[in-house]
Amino acid sequence: MTHPWFAGPPRPRVLAHRGLVTPDGAAAGIAENSFAAVAEAHAAGAHYVESDCHLTRDGVVVLFHDPDLSRVTGDTRRVDEVSLRTLADLMSGHGGVITLEQALDAFPDVHWNLDVKAAAAAEEVGRIVAPHAARVLVTSFSDDRRRAALAAAAAAGADLTPATSAGTSLVSRLVGAVSLRSRRVARRVLRNVDAVQVPERQGRLRIVTPRLIDYAHAAGVEVHVWTVNDPDDMTRLVTMGVDGIVTDRADVALRTLS
Repeated sequence: MTHPWFAGPPRPRVLAHRGLVTPDGAAAGIAENSFAAVAEAHAAGAHYVESDCHLTRDGVVVLFHDPDLSRVTGDTRRVDEVSLRTLADLMSGHGGVITLEQALDAFPDVHWNLDVKAAAAAEEVGRIVAPHAARVLVTSFSDDRRRAALAAAAAAGADLTPATSAGTSLVSRLVGAVSLRSRRVARRVLRNVDAVQVPERQGRLRIVTPRLIDYAHAAGVEVHVWTVNDPDDMTRLVTMGVDGIVTDRADVALRTLS
């Protein structure tokens, strides 16, 4: 049975990568993963928002990509070294900090693609998303972190397990199965995931191929490609058969793929 996370606009899915920061927004100092960036993606019509989860010093899950604050705010401390109040002060000129609980409550019609960036955040992410599992997909480069968040959601009484996509170890095994032309192994690798979210290439290795898409679809799994900002690339990948585009320019993608 298809997970409710996938009940939405017809494919291809447009996933707003860390929200949406337009050139005008960037000029105004708006940062990715801020409240303003999420609001801009929502206003542009994005049904899916991809974001990242870290834990502050006082145990609050916030939407933030990097382990430290330097790139976004100029502060060299790690996210887990500052309180929510301090982070809110630092983000006040960059679109505002947004916690995971705020994101789920303030945007009730958004379906979230949440990347658990820190092991310490996994259990709290699972607890928070449990009541919202129908519109949450949990992912992580670490399959252990991803599974820990899913287990925490179940322990918190979720009526439904959140959707999930493969981490690095499963993706590596899938790429191996594709190279061996083993549909059977690919199906076994993918049996507990709903999506594969990958770059088109990793260095010189092409990951997204017609065969990988075919094997994933045969296992009932969608393929989402990140991070695609060129309209021609969006069209080419969708024509190849991918189900979703993760993009910094959700506004451009929605116009291009409509």
